[in-house]
Amino acid sequence: MKKIIVSICALAGIASCNNGSVTEWVATAPDAVWQSQDVRNIEFVTAEKPDAVIDLAHPGQTIEGFGACFNELGWTSLSLLDDSDRESILREMFAPGEGANFTVCRMPVGANDFSRDWYSYNETDGDFEMKNFSIANDRETLIPFIKAAQEHQPDLKIWASPWSPPIWMKENKHYACQPLNTDFFDNIGENGIKPEQVRREGMNMFIQDDRYFKGYALYFRKFIEEYRAENIDIFMVMPQNEFNSCQPFPSCTWQSSALTTFVGKYLGPEMQKIGVDLMFGTMERPTPAMVDTALTDAESKKYISGIGFQWAGKRSIGDLHSRYPDMKIYQTEQECGNGSNDWAGCVYSWSLLQHYLNNGTSVYDYWNISLEEGGLSRWGWRQNSLVTVNREQRTFKYTYEYYLMKHASHYILPGARFLPVTGEFTGMMAFRNMDGSYVLLIHNANDTEIKPVVRLGNRSIAIPLPPQSFHTILL
Repeated sequence: MKKIIVSICALAGIASCNNGSVTEWVATAPDAVWQSQDVRNIEFVTAEKPDAVIDLAHPGQTIEGFGACFNELGWTSLSLLDDSDRESILREMFAPGEGANFTVCRMPVGANDFSRDWYSYNETDGDFEMKNFSIANDRETLIPFIKAAQEHQPDLKIWASPWSPPIWMKENKHYACQPLNTDFFDNIGENGIKPEQVRREGMNMFIQDDRYFKGYALYFRKFIEEYRAENIDIFMVMPQNEFNSCQPFPSCTWQSSALTTFVGKYLGPEMQKIGVDLMFGTMERPTPAMVDTALTDAESKKYISGIGFQWAGKRSIGDLHSRYPDMKIYQTEQECGNGSNDWAGCVYSWSLLQHYLNNGTSVYDYWNISLEEGGLSRWGWRQNSLVTVNREQRTFKYTYEYYLMKHASHYILPGARFLPVTGEFTGMMAFRNMDGSYVLLIHNANDTEIKPVVRLGNRSIAIPLPPQSFHTILL
């Protein structure tokens, strides 16, 4: 990438930035992705009323990092490629300074909706001591996937959450909560759930009994210990993915009061013993009271270091961030699209990225790293991914959403501070890295070129933005 040395900081009157800093400008449009731009086209102007003002005096949250989720179908799709192609993707995703710079990623505890099939680590009914616990399944997929990423980013941080406990710990004795809805999912068969096993949102599907709570907390601990034996350290767990959602794939509904009890009396103390953080969530409903239940409980709140949000839960972030400003916020799963990986999906992803970061999010995780073209899950759900793989040709492509993530994560480094932006032009975000450099993320959603004026420090810059384009400017 071409780099041009200019004294942007001196021109802008920014004392904290190094003189002679490197400035980069890269853009992505539907017909041209990740294109270097000529920084000389950014003009320094005099403007009494700029279109956007970056607030340098009141920085927001610290950015811990960006990432995605290690799913089984991510590894099986990448395994269709030859070794050199697979390694090039992993280097692009994880190697510091190369591409996306991913630093914080998610993984499932047992099966999720993008697993090869349903499984857990212990299906021996009544084995509360976890004598038959085994991660043998993960040695075929998730463990080699994570280790391959670690080859490029040894400091990769990983957190984990279950989609479903072992089925013998659930009162309906099934991994799912409802039948497959063939009006929404591709008709690829049934999930085997019987009418008497169907449940609904708002119910406790986990058996509410001391033996089961203790056994499940031990299940988490065994998971952590077995992965540590594989030289994979899980720094944080979340007790349940989407605890309000009754799904036709691995899932388990909990009432927030029951989850609070599990966290406060069982899981929290067990994780504290082995030095693992705990996140509450994930919140996929716009109902702050569900989080309040845990954060106002004397026993559970002392173990919770963060809150995880996804999907409709995004509408409750602002309220909770304002009331619990010291609680770290995680965007735990970017909404997944429909498998088309088109430009419209990328534009929607920008709106999600902007919403979460504008509302205090410190960690932003995309969902599927890689899928076969069409993005079909084991349960018939088509979703987007950062990479698509053609099974017949054994080829791959990076999607628009990959480049959008890269526009942020390549430049916004761990430890960066979010900077509020005010003004009529709302299509941008700003950040200050620990080295004093500034990152501007900008989107022109118009069908014509625009040239917003942005104030940074005591000077203003005018930036020509082609139609329908994303931009990152490093100052």
